[in-house]
Amino acid sequence: MNPKVDFFFTKATQWKEEYEQLRQIVLDLHLTEELKWGCPCYTFQEKNVVLIHGFKEYCALLFMKGALMKDPNGILIQQTENVQAGRQIRFTSAQQIRELESVLKAYILEAVEIEESGKKVILKKAAEYKVPEEFQQKLDENPILKTAFETLTPGRQKGYLYYFSQPKQSKTRQARVEKYIPQILEGRGLED
Repeated sequence: MNPKVDFFFTKATQWKEEYEQLRQIVLDLHLTEELKWGCPCYTFQEKNVVLIHGFKEYCALLFMKGALMKDPNGILIQQTENVQAGRQIRFTSAQQIRELESVLKAYILEAVEIEESGKKVILKKAAEYKVPEEFQQKLDENPILKTAFETLTPGRQKGYLYYFSQPKQSKTRQARVEKYIPQILEGRGLED
């Protein structure tokens, strides 16, 4: 146990028992406990393997390269269609965790094997993302904007494309594009 991580467990008001059970299961497998993204993260040879986190409706184990796992029990969940690598196993009770303990340990060991093997999740390239028509129109009208967007890092490009394409209404997509044109021209990402 890493004392720097203890606060996560002591401050928890929801999922306290579940978090403690998940922590013990992971630590039984001799992974290193660290604090990353404000959550307990368990590493193998300094590589992130699994994370414990919680939401209002559930708590979860998040496998960083879950997309590469076999999932014979059909319990890994892709959080959203845009999550490429990570997969979760969700829990709503301590009883669920107790019943799945041996399965969870097997999944964690598989995740460690994936890290040992050096396998990587092949991520979609920015060019594979759909460009919303409202943004494409601006790119076609403004060659400086197009050049600025193309010089952004692939991650920043994906961030914008994802953000611009989310709203259902065209006027909302258009407003988002307009708002972020100055940032794109400055070479900054969505969160910069």
